[in-house]
Amino acid sequence: VQLQASGGGEVQAGGSLRLSCAASGRTISRYTMTWFRQAPGKEREFVARISGSGHMADYTNSVKGRFTISRDNAKNTVYLQMNSLKPEDTAVYYCAADITGNWWTSPNMYEYWGQGTLVTVSS
Repeated sequence: VQLQASGGGEVQAGGSLRLSCAASGRTISRYTMTWFRQAPGKEREFVARISGSGHMADYTNSVKGRFTISRDNAKNTVYLQMNSLKPEDTAVYYCAADITGNWWTSPNMYEYWGQGTLVTVSS
């Protein structure tokens, strides 16, 4: 499966962005889809994940109430709506697909990755 992330950009603190992750090569409707991010000099970290059906979603504490993950399986696409952005949200954001049927948060367990999209939040 190939993943293409898009939607990043520069925004002021308090602003919003919506990231998209478009999949091709196979349908992702059965896969958990996850967003990670990596800030300069830091390790890649889990942000949010969503089950194949879209009925379950999970977030890291620092983004709860501000970010919303969703998916449109008809479009083979996953989204990350980011509101009330903070400078500490600045990072390259990656989408990843878990085809194993598990509910991983560790990036080491993901085989398929998008190329990343840069989000810069200025104060």
